[in-house]
Amino acid sequence: MMTATTGKRPQDWLNLILGAVLFISPWAMGFVAETMPTRNAWLVGAVLAVIAIAALTAFAEWEEWVNLALGLWLIAAPWMLGFTGNFTAFWTHLALGLLTAAVSAWAVWDYRHEPHATA
Repeated sequence: MMTATTGKRPQDWLNLILGAVLFISPWAMGFVAETMPTRNAWLVGAVLAVIAIAALTAFAEWEEWVNLALGLWLIAAPWMLGFTGNFTAFWTHLALGLLTAAVSAWAVWDYRHEPHATA
């Protein structure tokens, strides 16, 4: 079993995959012509993937908290950025946001409840 200090946990891989899926979602789901949800998907997807890569190389708990915040942002983004009328963009952001938040919350929970070395 891997410990939290190794940095190679399944949650980090899942966040990397979710970041990639979010990044390609405007093309895959057909909302690339909509500027606001497309830019949001590209930006948040790229940041999510970069932080997941950082967590895979050198784990830090703050990375999981940032990913959790990104997941919550994805949930709120359709209302905050005003694209609730675009069905595919709305549900893509909502679904990927819920998944990202859940995976990140799982990572924080896992980290806080696993025995790990302190510096």
